[in-house]
Amino acid sequence: MKPKLFLALLLGTLCLKVTAQKNASADISSDSKLTVSRFIYGQFAEHLGHGIYGGFWVDKDLPVEKQDRIRLDIVNALKKIKIPDLRWPGGCFADEYHWRDGIGPRDQRPRMVNTNWGNVTDDNSFGTHEFLELCKLIGCEPYIAGNVGSGTVEEMAKWVEYLNLDGESTMAELRKKNGHPEPYKVTLWGVGNESWGCGGNMTPEYYSNLYKRYATYARDYPGAQLKKIASGPNSADYNWTEVCMKNIGTGMWGLTLHYYTVPTGDWGHKGSATNFNEGEYISTMVNCLKMEELVTKHSAIMDKYDPEKKVALVVDEWGVWTDVEPGTNPGFLYQQNSLRDALLAATTLNIFNNHCERVKMANLAQTVNVLQSLILTDKDKMLLTPTYHIFDLYKVHQDAKYLPVKLNSPDYEFNGNKIPAVNISASQDAAGKIHISLVNLDPHNTIKVSTSLGDLHWNKVSGQILTSANLTDVNTFQSPDKVHITNFNGAKKEGGKLSVALPAKSVVTLELN
Repeated sequence: MKPKLFLALLLGTLCLKVTAQKNASADISSDSKLTVSRFIYGQFAEHLGHGIYGGFWVDKDLPVEKQDRIRLDIVNALKKIKIPDLRWPGGCFADEYHWRDGIGPRDQRPRMVNTNWGNVTDDNSFGTHEFLELCKLIGCEPYIAGNVGSGTVEEMAKWVEYLNLDGESTMAELRKKNGHPEPYKVTLWGVGNESWGCGGNMTPEYYSNLYKRYATYARDYPGAQLKKIASGPNSADYNWTEVCMKNIGTGMWGLTLHYYTVPTGDWGHKGSATNFNEGEYISTMVNCLKMEELVTKHSAIMDKYDPEKKVALVVDEWGVWTDVEPGTNPGFLYQQNSLRDALLAATTLNIFNNHCERVKMANLAQTVNVLQSLILTDKDKMLLTPTYHIFDLYKVHQDAKYLPVKLNSPDYEFNGNKIPAVNISASQDAAGKIHISLVNLDPHNTIKVSTSLGDLHWNKVSGQILTSANLTDVNTFQSPDKVHITNFNGAKKEGGKLSVALPAKSVVTLELN
Protein backbone atom coordinates (compact mmCIF):
# COMPACT_ATOMS: atom_id res chain seq x y z
CA MET A 1 0.00 0.00 0.00
CA LYS A 2 1.29 3.45 -0.88
CA PRO A 3 2.37 5.56 2.15
CA LYS A 4 0.04 8.46 1.28
CA LEU A 5 -2.95 6.11 0.86
CA PHE A 6 -2.16 4.37 4.15
CA LEU A 7 -1.87 7.72 5.92
CA ALA A 8 -5.18 8.90 4.50
CA LEU A 9 -6.93 5.69 5.61
CA LEU A 10 -5.36 5.98 9.07
CA LEU A 11 -6.46 9.60 9.45
CA GLY A 12 -9.94 8.70 8.23
CA THR A 13 -10.17 5.92 10.83
CA LEU A 14 -9.05 8.26 13.59
CA CYS A 15 -11.61 10.88 12.55
CA LEU A 16 -14.38 8.29 12.56
CA LYS A 17 -13.27 7.12 15.99
CA VAL A 18 -13.37 10.64 17.43
CA THR A 19 -16.78 11.26 15.90
CA ALA A 20 -18.14 7.93 17.20
CA GLN A 21 -16.95 8.68 20.72
CA LYS A 22 -19.11 11.81 20.82
CA ASN A 23 -22.44 10.26 19.88
CA ALA A 24 -24.94 8.03 21.63
CA SER A 25 -28.37 6.73 20.71
CA ALA A 26 -31.34 5.60 22.76
CA ASP A 27 -34.71 4.01 22.09
CA ILE A 28 -37.40 4.61 24.71
CA SER A 29 -40.47 2.38 24.72
CA SER A 30 -43.90 2.67 26.30
CA ASP A 31 -44.14 -1.13 26.50
CA SER A 32 -44.10 -1.54 30.28
CA LYS A 33 -46.48 -2.12 33.15
CA LEU A 34 -43.84 -1.49 35.80
CA THR A 35 -43.70 1.39 38.26
CA VAL A 36 -40.60 3.14 39.60
CA SER A 37 -41.34 2.89 43.32
CA ARG A 38 -40.94 6.14 45.21
CA PHE A 39 -39.22 4.11 47.94
CA ILE A 40 -36.14 3.85 45.70
CA TYR A 41 -35.52 7.43 46.84
CA GLY A 42 -35.41 6.64 50.57
CA GLN A 43 -32.90 7.99 53.09
CA PHE A 44 -31.04 6.72 56.15
CA ALA A 45 -30.37 8.35 59.53
CA GLU A 46 -28.24 6.46 62.04
CA HIS A 47 -27.02 7.42 65.49
CA LEU A 48 -23.57 8.13 64.07
CA GLY A 49 -21.41 11.23 64.31
CA HIS A 50 -23.53 14.35 63.83
CA GLY A 51 -26.27 12.65 61.84
CA ILE A 52 -28.85 12.75 64.62
CA TYR A 53 -27.26 14.82 67.40
CA GLY A 54 -26.09 18.09 65.85
CA GLY A 55 -27.95 17.22 62.65
CA PHE A 56 -31.66 16.54 62.89
CA TRP A 57 -31.71 17.00 66.68
CA VAL A 58 -30.04 20.14 67.98
CA ASP A 59 -29.41 21.95 71.22
CA LYS A 60 -32.49 23.81 72.42
CA ASP A 61 -30.51 27.08 72.43
CA LEU A 62 -29.23 26.83 68.84
CA PRO A 63 -30.56 29.90 66.96
CA VAL A 64 -32.37 28.08 64.16
CA GLU A 65 -36.06 27.45 63.57
CA LYS A 66 -37.05 24.19 65.19
CA GLN A 67 -39.96 22.22 66.58
CA ASP A 68 -38.98 20.84 69.97
CA ARG A 69 -35.32 20.15 69.05
CA ILE A 70 -35.97 19.04 65.46
CA ARG A 71 -34.22 21.35 63.00
CA LEU A 72 -36.80 22.65 60.53
CA ASP A 73 -34.54 23.89 57.72
CA ILE A 74 -33.49 20.26 57.27
CA VAL A 75 -37.11 19.13 57.45
CA ASN A 76 -38.13 21.64 54.76
CA ALA A 77 -35.26 20.63 52.48
CA LEU A 78 -36.29 16.96 52.69
CA LYS A 79 -39.94 17.81 52.11
CA LYS A 80 -38.94 19.59 48.89
CA ILE A 81 -37.39 16.45 47.41
CA LYS A 82 -40.27 14.29 48.70
CA ILE A 83 -38.24 11.67 50.52
CA PRO A 84 -40.55 8.65 50.88
CA ASP A 85 -39.07 7.03 53.97
CA LEU A 86 -36.35 7.41 56.57
CA ARG A 87 -34.46 4.41 57.99
CA TRP A 88 -33.53 4.48 61.71
CA PRO A 89 -31.81 3.91 64.21
CA GLY A 90 -29.15 2.13 62.15
CA GLY A 91 -27.06 0.58 60.74
CA CYS A 92 -24.73 -1.14 63.15
CA PHE A 93 -26.23 0.99 65.93
CA ALA A 94 -29.60 -0.77 65.50
CA ASP A 95 -28.31 -4.04 66.95
CA GLU A 96 -27.16 -2.43 70.18
CA TYR A 97 -30.19 -0.14 70.53
CA HIS A 98 -32.84 -0.98 73.11
CA TRP A 99 -35.96 1.00 72.35
CA ARG A 100 -37.30 1.26 75.88
CA ASP A 101 -34.25 3.36 76.80
CA GLY A 102 -35.51 6.04 74.37
CA ILE A 103 -39.06 6.62 75.63
CA GLY A 104 -40.54 8.46 78.61
CA PRO A 105 -39.24 11.63 80.29
CA ARG A 106 -35.93 12.56 78.67
CA ASP A 107 -34.23 13.43 81.95
CA GLN A 108 -34.92 9.90 83.17
CA ARG A 109 -33.64 8.02 80.13
CA PRO A 110 -30.48 5.94 80.63
CA ARG A 111 -27.28 6.96 78.86
CA MET A 112 -25.44 4.51 76.63
CA VAL A 113 -22.06 4.27 74.92
CA ASN A 114 -22.16 4.06 71.13
CA THR A 115 -19.48 1.38 70.77
CA ASN A 116 -19.80 1.19 66.98
CA TRP A 117 -19.22 4.86 66.26
CA GLY A 118 -16.59 6.62 68.32
CA ASN A 119 -17.51 5.39 71.83
CA VAL A 120 -19.45 8.59 72.42
CA THR A 121 -22.21 8.81 75.01
CA ASP A 122 -25.78 8.84 73.67
CA ASP A 123 -28.25 10.36 76.15
CA ASN A 124 -31.24 8.75 74.37
CA SER A 125 -32.98 12.13 74.11
CA PHE A 126 -33.77 11.24 70.49
CA GLY A 127 -35.86 8.09 70.66
CA THR A 128 -38.91 6.48 69.11
CA HIS A 129 -41.38 9.34 69.61
CA GLU A 130 -38.87 11.95 68.45
CA PHE A 131 -38.09 9.91 65.32
CA LEU A 132 -41.74 9.45 64.47
CA GLU A 133 -42.41 13.16 64.98
CA LEU A 134 -39.54 13.87 62.58
CA CYS A 135 -41.10 11.57 59.97
CA LYS A 136 -44.47 13.25 60.46
CA LEU A 137 -42.94 16.69 59.91
CA ILE A 138 -41.16 15.51 56.75
CA GLY A 139 -44.22 13.65 55.51
CA CYS A 140 -42.35 10.37 55.03
CA GLU A 141 -42.82 6.82 56.25
CA PRO A 142 -40.68 5.54 59.13
CA TYR A 143 -38.53 2.49 58.45
CA ILE A 144 -37.39 0.98 61.75
CA ALA A 145 -34.50 -1.48 62.02
CA GLY A 146 -35.14 -3.91 64.87
CA ASN A 147 -32.46 -5.24 67.20
CA VAL A 148 -31.73 -8.89 66.42
CA GLY A 149 -28.02 -8.88 67.30
CA SER A 150 -28.22 -8.05 71.02
CA GLY A 151 -31.98 -7.86 71.49
CA THR A 152 -34.69 -10.44 72.03
CA VAL A 153 -37.76 -11.64 70.18
CA GLU A 154 -39.90 -10.23 72.98
CA GLU A 155 -38.21 -6.83 72.76
CA MET A 156 -38.97 -6.44 69.06
CA ALA A 157 -42.48 -7.86 69.44
CA LYS A 158 -43.24 -5.36 72.20
CA TRP A 159 -41.87 -2.48 70.10
CA VAL A 160 -44.29 -3.37 67.30
CA GLU A 161 -47.14 -3.66 69.80
CA TYR A 162 -46.20 -0.36 71.47
CA LEU A 163 -46.38 1.46 68.14
CA ASN A 164 -49.20 -0.29 66.34
CA LEU A 165 -51.82 -1.69 68.70
CA ASP A 166 -55.08 0.24 68.74
CA GLY A 167 -56.48 -1.44 71.82
CA GLU A 168 -55.82 -2.20 75.45
CA SER A 169 -52.50 -3.65 76.60
CA THR A 170 -49.63 -2.66 78.83
CA MET A 171 -47.63 -1.53 75.79
CA ALA A 172 -50.50 0.48 74.30
CA GLU A 173 -51.16 2.14 77.64
CA LEU A 174 -47.45 3.00 77.94
CA ARG A 175 -47.55 4.67 74.52
CA LYS A 176 -50.59 6.68 75.57
CA LYS A 177 -48.89 7.66 78.82
CA ASN A 178 -45.94 8.91 76.75
CA GLY A 179 -48.18 11.27 74.81
CA HIS A 180 -49.50 9.43 71.76
CA PRO A 181 -53.03 8.01 72.23
CA GLU A 182 -53.38 6.85 68.62
CA PRO A 183 -51.23 4.03 67.21
CA TYR A 184 -48.45 5.06 64.85
CA LYS A 185 -49.06 2.14 62.46
CA VAL A 186 -45.45 1.70 61.39
CA THR A 187 -45.32 -0.92 58.62
CA LEU A 188 -41.68 -0.94 57.43
CA TRP A 189 -39.56 -3.12 59.75
CA GLY A 190 -36.04 -4.40 59.31
CA VAL A 191 -35.40 -7.67 61.12
CA GLY A 192 -31.79 -7.00 62.07
CA ASN A 193 -29.03 -5.27 60.13
CA GLU A 194 -25.86 -6.68 58.55
CA SER A 195 -26.34 -9.91 60.45
CA TRP A 196 -23.29 -11.28 58.60
CA GLY A 197 -21.13 -8.62 60.33
CA CYS A 198 -21.74 -6.00 63.01
CA GLY A 199 -25.27 -7.38 63.55
CA GLY A 200 -24.03 -10.66 64.99
CA ASN A 201 -21.45 -12.30 62.68
CA MET A 202 -23.99 -14.98 61.77
CA THR A 203 -24.08 -17.56 59.01
CA PRO A 204 -26.95 -17.27 56.51
CA GLU A 205 -28.37 -20.57 57.73
CA TYR A 206 -28.48 -19.37 61.33
CA TYR A 207 -29.81 -15.93 60.45
CA SER A 208 -32.58 -17.18 58.15
CA ASN A 209 -33.90 -19.43 60.93
CA LEU A 210 -33.62 -16.58 63.43
CA TYR A 211 -35.45 -14.26 61.02
CA LYS A 212 -38.41 -16.63 60.92
CA ARG A 213 -38.56 -16.67 64.72
CA TYR A 214 -38.46 -12.87 65.05
CA ALA A 215 -40.88 -12.39 62.15
CA THR A 216 -43.37 -14.80 63.69
CA TYR A 217 -43.79 -12.63 66.77
CA ALA A 218 -43.69 -9.28 65.00
CA ARG A 219 -47.46 -9.21 64.66
CA ASP A 220 -49.77 -7.48 62.25
CA TYR A 221 -52.30 -5.29 64.03
CA PRO A 222 -55.42 -3.79 62.39
CA GLY A 223 -54.40 -1.12 59.91
CA ALA A 224 -50.71 -2.01 60.16
CA GLN A 225 -49.74 -5.01 58.07
CA LEU A 226 -45.98 -5.26 58.42
CA LYS A 227 -43.53 -5.24 55.55
CA LYS A 228 -40.79 -7.35 57.13
CA ILE A 229 -37.36 -6.87 55.61
CA ALA A 230 -34.67 -9.50 56.13
CA SER A 231 -31.00 -8.67 56.55
CA GLY A 232 -29.54 -9.59 53.20
CA PRO A 233 -26.08 -9.91 51.66
CA ASN A 234 -22.96 -7.84 51.85
CA SER A 235 -22.02 -6.86 48.31
CA ALA A 236 -21.31 -9.99 46.22
CA ASP A 237 -22.17 -12.61 48.86
CA TYR A 238 -24.49 -14.54 46.55
CA ASN A 239 -24.59 -17.54 48.88
CA TRP A 240 -26.30 -15.39 51.53
CA THR A 241 -29.06 -14.51 49.07
CA GLU A 242 -29.36 -18.14 47.97
CA VAL A 243 -29.77 -19.42 51.54
CA CYS A 244 -32.23 -16.71 52.57
CA MET A 245 -34.39 -17.18 49.50
CA LYS A 246 -34.36 -20.96 49.93
CA ASN A 247 -35.15 -20.86 53.68
CA ILE A 248 -37.42 -17.81 53.91
CA GLY A 249 -38.75 -17.37 50.38
CA THR A 250 -41.81 -15.16 50.25
CA GLY A 251 -42.01 -15.09 54.04
CA MET A 252 -40.37 -11.67 53.84
CA TRP A 253 -41.46 -8.47 52.10
CA GLY A 254 -37.90 -7.58 51.18
CA LEU A 255 -34.26 -8.66 51.34
CA THR A 256 -31.57 -6.03 51.83
CA LEU A 257 -28.38 -5.51 49.84
CA HIS A 258 -25.54 -3.29 51.11
CA TYR A 259 -22.89 -1.98 48.75
CA TYR A 260 -20.64 1.05 49.13
CA THR A 261 -18.51 2.58 46.39
CA VAL A 262 -14.97 2.91 47.73
CA PRO A 263 -13.01 5.10 45.28
CA THR A 264 -9.74 3.17 45.56
CA GLY A 265 -11.31 -0.22 46.28
CA ASP A 266 -9.12 -0.36 49.39
CA TRP A 267 -10.96 -0.08 52.71
CA GLY A 268 -7.70 0.78 54.46
CA HIS A 269 -7.18 3.85 52.30
CA LYS A 270 -10.45 4.72 50.62
CA GLY A 271 -9.36 8.00 49.01
CA SER A 272 -10.17 11.66 49.53
CA ALA A 273 -13.62 13.16 49.03
CA THR A 274 -12.14 16.34 47.58
CA ASN A 275 -8.53 15.78 46.51
CA PHE A 276 -8.56 13.23 43.68
CA ASN A 277 -7.28 13.04 40.12
CA GLU A 278 -8.86 11.66 36.96
CA GLY A 279 -7.44 8.20 37.58
CA GLU A 280 -9.16 8.07 40.96
CA TYR A 281 -12.33 9.49 39.40
CA ILE A 282 -12.67 6.74 36.82
CA SER A 283 -11.84 4.02 39.36
CA THR A 284 -14.66 5.43 41.52
CA MET A 285 -17.07 5.16 38.61
CA VAL A 286 -15.90 1.64 37.75
CA ASN A 287 -16.71 0.64 41.33
CA CYS A 288 -20.00 2.54 41.23
CA LEU A 289 -21.11 0.64 38.12
CA LYS A 290 -20.59 -2.69 39.92
CA MET A 291 -24.05 -2.01 41.36
CA GLU A 292 -25.49 -3.07 37.99
CA GLU A 293 -23.79 -6.47 38.26
CA LEU A 294 -24.77 -6.93 41.91
CA VAL A 295 -28.43 -6.11 41.35
CA THR A 296 -28.57 -8.33 38.25
CA LYS A 297 -26.98 -11.36 39.91
CA HIS A 298 -28.84 -11.12 43.21
CA SER A 299 -32.10 -10.65 41.27
CA ALA A 300 -31.39 -13.79 39.22
CA ILE A 301 -31.01 -15.83 42.43
CA MET A 302 -34.23 -14.35 43.81
CA ASP A 303 -36.00 -15.23 40.55
CA LYS A 304 -35.25 -18.93 41.11
CA TYR A 305 -37.29 -18.97 44.31
CA ASP A 306 -39.66 -16.08 43.61
CA PRO A 307 -40.43 -15.91 39.88
CA GLU A 308 -43.40 -13.63 40.53
CA LYS A 309 -41.06 -11.08 42.12
CA LYS A 310 -43.07 -10.72 45.32
CA VAL A 311 -39.94 -10.12 47.41
CA ALA A 312 -38.34 -6.69 46.99
CA LEU A 313 -34.61 -6.21 46.70
CA VAL A 314 -34.02 -3.42 49.22
CA VAL A 315 -30.69 -1.62 48.72
CA ASP A 316 -30.97 0.17 52.04
CA GLU A 317 -27.30 1.17 52.32
CA TRP A 318 -25.51 2.57 49.29
CA GLY A 319 -23.31 5.50 48.38
CA VAL A 320 -19.69 6.61 48.17
CA TRP A 321 -17.47 6.00 51.21
CA THR A 322 -14.25 8.03 51.34
CA ASP A 323 -11.71 8.85 54.01
CA VAL A 324 -13.08 11.31 56.57
CA GLU A 325 -12.32 14.99 56.26
CA PRO A 326 -8.92 15.81 57.77
CA GLY A 327 -9.14 16.83 61.43
CA THR A 328 -12.52 15.20 62.07
CA ASN A 329 -13.30 12.22 64.31
CA PRO A 330 -12.67 9.05 62.25
CA GLY A 331 -15.64 7.38 63.98
CA PHE A 332 -18.02 10.09 62.76
CA LEU A 333 -17.65 9.34 59.01
CA TYR A 334 -17.91 13.00 58.00
CA GLN A 335 -16.97 13.57 54.35
CA GLN A 336 -17.45 16.33 51.82
CA ASN A 337 -19.56 15.86 48.72
CA SER A 338 -18.39 16.76 45.22
CA LEU A 339 -19.72 16.82 41.68
CA ARG A 340 -18.19 13.34 41.33
CA ASP A 341 -20.51 12.10 44.08
CA ALA A 342 -23.52 13.64 42.33
CA LEU A 343 -22.62 11.79 39.13
CA LEU A 344 -22.33 8.60 41.18
CA ALA A 345 -25.72 9.14 42.83
CA ALA A 346 -27.46 9.80 39.51
CA THR A 347 -25.86 6.76 37.89
CA THR A 348 -26.91 4.54 40.80
CA LEU A 349 -30.48 5.83 40.73
CA ASN A 350 -30.62 5.12 36.99
CA ILE A 351 -29.58 1.54 37.75
CA PHE A 352 -32.31 1.20 40.38
CA ASN A 353 -34.96 2.74 38.10
CA ASN A 354 -34.01 0.31 35.34
CA HIS A 355 -34.34 -2.64 37.74
CA CYS A 356 -37.62 -1.50 39.27
CA GLU A 357 -39.16 -4.92 38.68
CA ARG A 358 -37.09 -6.14 41.66
CA VAL A 359 -35.54 -3.07 43.31
CA LYS A 360 -38.51 -1.52 45.09
CA MET A 361 -36.72 0.29 47.88
CA ALA A 362 -33.32 1.86 48.52
CA ASN A 363 -31.79 4.16 51.14
CA LEU A 364 -28.83 6.44 50.57
CA ALA A 365 -26.27 6.43 53.38
CA GLN A 366 -26.74 8.92 54.95
CA THR A 367 -28.96 11.98 55.13
CA VAL A 368 -27.09 14.54 57.28
CA ASN A 369 -23.37 14.93 58.08
CA VAL A 370 -22.49 11.25 57.53
CA LEU A 371 -21.00 9.59 54.42
CA GLN A 372 -22.68 10.72 51.16
CA SER A 373 -24.90 13.28 52.82
CA LEU A 374 -27.68 15.29 51.28
CA ILE A 375 -27.14 18.01 53.88
CA LEU A 376 -24.19 19.32 55.89
CA THR A 377 -24.46 21.50 58.99
CA ASP A 378 -22.13 23.55 61.14
CA LYS A 379 -23.92 24.90 64.21
CA ASP A 380 -26.59 27.24 62.76
CA LYS A 381 -25.29 26.94 59.17
CA MET A 382 -26.74 24.46 56.69
CA LEU A 383 -25.97 23.62 53.07
CA LEU A 384 -27.31 21.32 50.37
CA THR A 385 -24.76 19.04 48.73
CA PRO A 386 -24.50 18.20 45.02
CA THR A 387 -26.07 14.82 45.87
CA TYR A 388 -29.12 16.59 47.32
CA HIS A 389 -29.64 18.27 43.96
CA ILE A 390 -29.66 14.89 42.21
CA PHE A 391 -32.57 13.77 44.38
CA ASP A 392 -34.28 17.05 43.52
CA LEU A 393 -33.80 16.38 39.79
CA TYR A 394 -34.93 12.76 40.08
CA LYS A 395 -38.02 13.17 42.27
CA VAL A 396 -40.12 13.26 39.06
CA HIS A 397 -39.61 9.49 38.70
CA GLN A 398 -41.28 8.61 42.00
CA ASP A 399 -44.26 6.25 41.42
CA ALA A 400 -44.16 6.97 37.68
CA LYS A 401 -44.58 4.42 34.91
CA TYR A 402 -41.23 2.90 33.99
CA LEU A 403 -40.20 3.40 30.36
CA PRO A 404 -37.63 0.85 29.11
CA VAL A 405 -34.56 2.27 27.37
CA LYS A 406 -32.14 0.65 24.93
CA LEU A 407 -28.93 2.67 24.96
CA ASN A 408 -25.85 2.68 22.76
CA SER A 409 -23.13 4.72 24.43
CA PRO A 410 -19.57 5.58 23.55
CA ASP A 411 -16.92 4.65 26.08
CA TYR A 412 -14.99 6.88 28.40
CA GLU A 413 -11.45 5.55 28.78
CA PHE A 414 -8.62 6.60 31.04
CA ASN A 415 -5.63 4.99 32.71
CA GLY A 416 -6.52 1.48 31.53
CA ASN A 417 -10.16 1.69 32.65
CA LYS A 418 -13.12 1.84 30.31
CA ILE A 419 -16.80 2.49 31.11
CA PRO A 420 -19.91 3.59 29.18
CA ALA A 421 -19.85 7.38 29.09
CA VAL A 422 -23.64 7.77 29.21
CA ASN A 423 -26.36 6.18 31.35
CA ILE A 424 -30.08 6.90 31.36
CA SER A 425 -33.50 6.11 32.81
CA ALA A 426 -36.99 7.29 31.85
CA SER A 427 -40.54 7.33 33.19
CA GLN A 428 -43.99 8.78 32.51
CA ASP A 429 -46.00 10.40 35.28
CA ALA A 430 -49.74 10.26 35.91
CA ALA A 431 -50.25 13.47 33.91
CA GLY A 432 -48.58 11.92 30.86
CA LYS A 433 -45.35 13.90 31.11
CA ILE A 434 -42.22 12.00 30.09
CA HIS A 435 -39.08 12.44 32.19
CA ILE A 436 -35.65 11.35 31.01
CA SER A 437 -32.57 11.50 33.24
CA LEU A 438 -29.19 11.34 31.51
CA VAL A 439 -25.67 11.22 32.95
CA ASN A 440 -22.47 11.96 31.06
CA LEU A 441 -19.54 10.50 33.01
CA ASP A 442 -16.98 11.70 30.45
CA PRO A 443 -15.26 14.69 32.11
CA HIS A 444 -14.04 16.13 28.80
CA ASN A 445 -16.50 15.63 25.93
CA THR A 446 -20.02 16.76 25.16
CA ILE A 447 -21.96 13.78 23.81
CA LYS A 448 -24.85 14.09 21.41
CA VAL A 449 -27.64 11.69 22.34
CA SER A 450 -30.22 10.96 19.64
CA THR A 451 -33.34 9.40 21.11
CA SER A 452 -36.40 7.85 19.48
CA LEU A 453 -39.54 7.53 21.58
CA GLY A 454 -41.66 5.17 19.48
CA ASP A 455 -45.36 5.77 20.02
CA LEU A 456 -44.82 8.25 22.85
CA HIS A 457 -46.13 11.63 21.71
CA TRP A 458 -44.54 14.93 22.67
CA ASN A 459 -44.26 18.45 21.29
CA LYS A 460 -41.93 20.41 23.54
CA VAL A 461 -39.00 19.74 25.83
CA SER A 462 -37.51 21.55 28.83
CA GLY A 463 -34.76 20.53 31.18
CA GLN A 464 -32.51 21.13 34.14
CA ILE A 465 -28.83 20.37 34.57
CA LEU A 466 -26.32 19.84 37.36
CA THR A 467 -22.68 20.35 36.48
CA SER A 468 -19.68 22.45 37.50
CA ALA A 469 -16.25 23.45 36.27
CA ASN A 470 -14.41 20.67 38.10
CA LEU A 471 -15.18 17.16 39.28
CA THR A 472 -13.80 18.14 42.69
CA ASP A 473 -16.12 21.14 43.13
CA VAL A 474 -18.05 21.13 46.41
CA ASN A 475 -20.48 23.37 48.25
CA THR A 476 -19.03 24.96 51.38
CA PHE A 477 -20.48 27.12 54.12
CA GLN A 478 -18.60 30.04 52.55
CA SER A 479 -19.86 29.18 49.04
CA PRO A 480 -22.99 27.02 49.51
CA ASP A 481 -24.29 27.29 45.92
CA LYS A 482 -21.18 26.59 43.88
CA VAL A 483 -22.73 23.37 42.54
CA HIS A 484 -26.42 23.91 41.83
CA ILE A 485 -29.21 23.16 39.37
CA THR A 486 -29.68 25.48 36.37
CA ASN A 487 -31.96 25.45 33.33
CA PHE A 488 -30.84 23.32 30.39
CA ASN A 489 -31.45 24.39 26.80
CA GLY A 490 -29.47 21.74 24.95
CA ALA A 491 -32.39 19.52 23.94
CA LYS A 492 -34.61 19.87 20.88
CA LYS A 493 -36.85 17.98 18.48
CA GLU A 494 -34.87 17.02 15.39
CA GLY A 495 -36.56 15.07 12.62
CA GLY A 496 -39.01 13.39 14.94
CA LYS A 497 -36.29 12.44 17.44
CA LEU A 498 -35.09 14.02 20.63
CA SER A 499 -31.59 15.43 20.23
CA VAL A 500 -29.61 16.24 23.35
CA ALA A 501 -26.16 17.83 23.55
CA LEU A 502 -25.13 16.37 26.90
CA PRO A 503 -22.27 18.39 28.41
CA ALA A 504 -19.24 16.73 29.95
CA LYS A 505 -19.55 15.60 33.62
CA SER A 506 -23.22 16.49 33.86
CA VAL A 507 -26.61 15.20 34.94
CA VAL A 508 -29.67 16.35 32.98
CA THR A 509 -33.35 15.66 33.57
CA LEU A 510 -35.69 16.47 30.69
CA GLU A 511 -39.46 16.90 30.69
CA LEU A 512 -41.36 16.18 27.48
CA ASN A 513 -44.90 17.44 27.07
